Amino acid sequence: MMENEKTPTATTTMEKIVSLAKRRGFIFQSSEIYGGLNSCWDYGPLGVELKNNVKRAWWRRMVQERDDMVGQDASILMHPRVWEASGHLEGFTDPLVDCKQCRQRFRADHVTGKTCPECGGELTEPRNFNLMFKTFMGPVEDQAAVVYLRPETAQGIFVNFNNILTTTRKRLPFGVAQIGKSFRNEITPGNFTFRTREFEQMEIEYFVKPGTDEEHFHKWVETRYKWYKELGISPERLRLRPHAQDELAHYAKACVDIEYYFPMGWSELEGIANRTDYDLKRHAEYSGNKLEYFDQELNEHYVPYVIEPSAGADRATLAFLLDAYHEEPDKDEIRVVLRFHPELAPVKVAVLPLSRKEPLTDMAKEISQELRRHWNTEYDDAKSIGRRYRRQDEIGTPFCVTVDFQSPEDQTVTVRDRDTMEQTRLSVAELVPYLREKLDNR
Repeated sequence: MMENEKTPTATTTMEKIVSLAKRRGFIFQSSEIYGGLNSCWDYGPLGVELKNNVKRAWWRRMVQERDDMVGQDASILMHPRVWEASGHLEGFTDPLVDCKQCRQRFRADHVTGKTCPECGGELTEPRNFNLMFKTFMGPVEDQAAVVYLRPETAQGIFVNFNNILTTTRKRLPFGVAQIGKSFRNEITPGNFTFRTREFEQMEIEYFVKPGTDEEHFHKWVETRYKWYKELGISPERLRLRPHAQDELAHYAKACVDIEYYFPMGWSELEGIANRTDYDLKRHAEYSGNKLEYFDQELNEHYVPYVIEPSAGADRATLAFLLDAYHEEPDKDEIRVVLRFHPELAPVKVAVLPLSRKEPLTDMAKEISQELRRHWNTEYDDAKSIGRRYRRQDEIGTPFCVTVDFQSPEDQTVTVRDRDTMEQTRLSVAELVPYLREKLDNR
């Protein structure tokens, strides 16, 4: 199994990324005009494109390009018994301590001793705190109306096991993928979008025949590790960390975390777990419905084991943003460039007329409109061409198409490469095939 024990250097500080994210429209503080809401973030025009591209890249490789995968989109609100069966109502807790002096709260396992790390005051004894958000369904707020915002998407797949098996007629091994919002009332969220109370998961439950689970487990670890590298994450800032026996969840046979070297150090990016047959058996017990697979070759029913690759869309987006960040000297200045993989770049092409005067603007707008049929394209005619190049570098646009005074005469344009800054002159007719080869060839 692959591991990386070296300590690499972070690409930048979290402060620089937070600043860039706001300045360029990637991520904003939620409800900022009201003072903000702790650990809640809004994705701006570029951020939503980046995050959507991350989700599309995951869905394309994990679902569309495989014949053993299907998708679903389960409801956020589920029957409360789901969370009894899953163990979340009883066991989904963190130990919580309060400072008697400054009233701040901390996870007990994140502090040392009995004094507050902020003010030195005395801490209370630990008490368990359930991380699920509780709400009420219907007009009456009583115990019978209690429902929960889901803390994970996985349970929606398990409770639909029979429905998916019947409608798709899939044979083992097969998987079900889902992208969706989850909610956890974290005691100590932080580090920008790394740990938040509202987040989006990209999860797979891959059902396998018992006895073949270890083989499939290792295959999924390799598959998911490879996905990050293929989309541009530096291998030196990725590593695999197998869980020790004493840190495994009670239902897990094995678990490996894919970790990324964030500015705060090595932290979990994704977890791949062998959940055995725990979930299907629990839901069968609590619902009274059999959740089994009929193996035609063996002519017998059994409960499949489950391999679960569980990734956070927000953490993955943050990792790709951090890893793409580069500062490099450019004459007397520092050029900031986001070297996104073309598949992830929020804007693929920018069209820049050298002047705001006709006929340059007309030609540039026509080119921009044609390119929009193929890729997310931005038109920008404000300020000097050098300033515009720098802005596109800073938001990670792979190519800029410049329409200059020669362009209307001979129907040619200049294409500038983000990474090399080399410029290529070509005809307008060649533009789409040229860019397609560069952007779509993965």
